[in-house]
Amino acid sequence: MTLNKSLVWFRRDLRAFDHAALHLALTSSNQVYCAFIYDTEILAPLPRADRRVEFIHGCLEELDAVLRKLGGHLVVRHGVAADEIARLAAELEVDAVFVNGDYEPQAIARDELVAASLEQAGRQLFSSKDQVIFEKNEVLTLSEKTFTVFTPYKNAWLRQMVADPECLAPYPIEPHAARLAPAPPGHRLPSLSDIGFEPTNLRELGIVPGMSGGAALFQDFVNRIGAYDEARNFPAVNGASALSVHLRFGTVSVRDLVRSVNALVAAGNGGAGAPVWLSELIWRDFYAMILFHHPRVAGHAFKPAFDAIEWETGAGADAAFEAWCLGRTGYPLVDAAMAQLNQTGYMHNRLRMVSACFLVKDLGVDWRRGERYFALKLNDYDLASNNGGWQWAASTGCDAQPYFRIFNPVTQSEKFDAQGRFIRRYLPQLAMLSDKEIHAPWTVPAMLLEQHGFRLGRDYPAPIVDHAVARQHTLARYGVVKPSGGLIP
Repeated sequence: MTLNKSLVWFRRDLRAFDHAALHLALTSSNQVYCAFIYDTEILAPLPRADRRVEFIHGCLEELDAVLRKLGGHLVVRHGVAADEIARLAAELEVDAVFVNGDYEPQAIARDELVAASLEQAGRQLFSSKDQVIFEKNEVLTLSEKTFTVFTPYKNAWLRQMVADPECLAPYPIEPHAARLAPAPPGHRLPSLSDIGFEPTNLRELGIVPGMSGGAALFQDFVNRIGAYDEARNFPAVNGASALSVHLRFGTVSVRDLVRSVNALVAAGNGGAGAPVWLSELIWRDFYAMILFHHPRVAGHAFKPAFDAIEWETGAGADAAFEAWCLGRTGYPLVDAAMAQLNQTGYMHNRLRMVSACFLVKDLGVDWRRGERYFALKLNDYDLASNNGGWQWAASTGCDAQPYFRIFNPVTQSEKFDAQGRFIRRYLPQLAMLSDKEIHAPWTVPAMLLEQHGFRLGRDYPAPIVDHAVARQHTLARYGVVKPSGGLIP
């Protein structure tokens, strides 16, 4: 296949290396344009100060600069993506549009609309696999069915990776860069204000967008990946990779990450942590596969019987949800986690589980409300992973924890933030409490708290729920669901 002119539509793959769609376009076309669309259908509901939009803007600036060094440039438009791509394809008179596939229901519907529009104009849409290692039906059970449980999926995934080493083969760009279309005179990208947004505290948080930001984080992580299996559990420790937002927007290549981890393991430098981190990358593939095959999970329980659970409603539930959102539940670890999310757009992975479990199983609030709040706040928001994580916490999804396993927020705090370092960072009003007192201030005699100049209910809220009582309510709430999936009459 040799095309005259083509257009590569960047979406969640904001890099100019190891890029499947860009490689395919360059190796099959005489000239290649590159474009990104600020999709107004996605941007319209967002607040005017949104860290993700600022992150994307920074990524695009770097991507354009790198493409220009290679001889090309990035065309950036602002509008309804499906309309803008069809319009741009006609304007540039390209023969085809190349994309990397997306597995979210709305994205699939959008791409089908684009494909139909392009076809009417005599053009084609080509889609490549890029954001995962294995997609759709590439990892199946022995009976050629899709997996619904992670561990057997992971084992099959690992076997397939060994059997098919080409799945990790890179897609080089530089050797073919001469085919990139050069920038026209006066080329510039729109500013944040041009698209109706304003700066956030992204830079103050030390978050560096783009390929360089992702590469620096990964290099730092490689030096401590061996301890990841343990360090990842402690929110006050620099144990995680912090790459989730870069994975979400594709400023790093998942193939490159897996190749690097495999090389560390082969050289004996990965320790116990490297295989555990690889498992986290496999979870991404798993949840993307689940969303693709079971799009109903975007709004419904993976296990349909759990849609019949009666969640708390009314003013009481609304007040409890608001207290959770604001970090005013009276449980320090939960509140510190929510403060981290609200202030930074990030939440430590263990705390995502703890805070989600608290909302659902201590407060009895529908998991979908929490899922939507995370979607609004998380820098790394990804529908498949966010939905999978919430359904895991709510015991309604794949590999769900049994409903009778309910995180105790106090014991979680004592175990994973024993010295209260994380709590003190985000709840400075508790800083004067001792390492023992800080996990459950309401258990400390009021006279002792007064000696600290601290009063419960004034300086920090009393617990909005008794965990032991809430646990019993949760057991009753979930107890009407049979293990087989039906409801107990």
